[in-house]
Amino acid sequence: MSKKKIITLPSLQRILSELGENIRLARLRRKFSAALVATRAGIARNTLRAIEHGDPSVAFGAYANTLLCLGLEKDLTLIAKDDELGRKLQDANLPTKARAPRTLKIDSRR
Repeated sequence: MSKKKIITLPSLQRILSELGENIRLARLRRKFSAALVATRAGIARNTLRAIEHGDPSVAFGAYANTLLCLGLEKDLTLIAKDDELGRKLQDANLPTKARAPRTLKIDSRR
């Protein structure tokens, strides 16, 4: 069975390649072998090689497990954290006239 080719834009491929290179450098700084990181991450060595080359067909979970093995899992919380465009779009849809909050009717017969 042939593997489906994922088409990525060049700008995205550059980002994935940079991420892969950063992961590789982090592994080398820690003096971890590729076999060790792959084993700890629960992935094949070929998958780790693909991650370090920024292959877009590798599952996000494999990237996350690799970062966990390197002690960099908290960096995942930085993804999409500062959604500047999203906040601008949200602000553009805010109503111009604020509504007063609804009040609950209290039954005074009790």
